[in-house]
Amino acid sequence: VQLQASGGGLVQPRGSLRLSCAVFGYPFGRSALGWFRQAPGKEREIVAGMGYSPSRVYYADSVKGRFTFSRDTAKNTMYLQMNNLKPADTAVYFCGVGPDSRTVKTRDSEYYYWGQGTLVTVSS
Repeated sequence: VQLQASGGGLVQPRGSLRLSCAVFGYPFGRSALGWFRQAPGKEREIVAGMGYSPSRVYYADSVKGRFTFSRDTAKNTMYLQMNNLKPADTAVYFCGVGPDSRTVKTRDSEYYYWGQGTLVTVSS
């Protein structure tokens, strides 16, 4: 199983980035999917999560209305569109896959495999 995350970088406040995570060797279509982030000196926290029912998407309060989580089952790829970025969004972002689940998984201990992390830096 391999997850390849990409799309991070340096962006100014109020800017946008789109993260991608391609999943190889795992039954993507029915799995819980998630994006987490870890800022320096802090624990990893969930940003957004999705069960295999794409209408059920969870967002952390800090990103609601700014971030959009989506999946393309044909490409085995998940995306995180991040708009109106703030310095507080600076972190390493990780994508994860979990069990066959209709419901969202919000704890990182519930995920089985992770991408390598991609750094997002929001600064002027």
